[in-house]
Amino acid sequence: MAKYTESKCRLCRREGAKLFLKGERCFKGVCAFEKRPVAPGQHGMSRKKVSEYGLQLREKQKCKRIYGVLEGQFRKYYEKADRMKGITGENMLSLLERRLDNVIFRMGIGSSRSQARQLVTHAHFTVNGKNVNIASYSVKVGDVIAVKETKKDNKYFAEIKQMKVGAMPKWLEFNPETLTGKILALPVREDVDVQIAEHMIVELYSK
Repeated sequence: MAKYTESKCRLCRREGAKLFLKGERCFKGVCAFEKRPVAPGQHGMSRKKVSEYGLQLREKQKCKRIYGVLEGQFRKYYEKADRMKGITGENMLSLLERRLDNVIFRMGIGSSRSQARQLVTHAHFTVNGKNVNIASYSVKVGDVIAVKETKKDNKYFAEIKQMKVGAMPKWLEFNPETLTGKILALPVREDVDVQIAEHMIVELYSK
């Protein structure tokens, strides 16, 4: 599968906003976006009037980059959301939030979604007792997510056991002592803290 391998800081600069793609580094003074908050390239400093289509495109690109999905996969999330009852944009964000790599990130096990994705693909977790190494796996209410017994003595997870649980989305719970989490409910728009105007993405795909 193709993936983005260039500097993640360039993506934040291109979108004109911090996307928090590099975990703790994004909160420190070394953040490239804070040092140079302009689009990359020789014309990054130039100001251009952006069309309505351009604004919609930027929202879509920003959302894709926050969750780390490619165009084809992102389009499928939109199409599935459009078939569901309710508001399409909110359904789409809920589906993205339910990705296993995002859930691992939300629980605080991964410092960024990309790190959480790596942990998932390296087969460190089980869902309801079964091995799952697919980052896009969609969790359901009642699912129990746990670090494999054979991985719990890993230095990384040993440090997780000692951490204090921070602010947790109300649809999740996580016990650092047992390295186990549970899906309490499906995420709704109020649970999604990403700064995305999802209605603009819907408008873009509806054309």
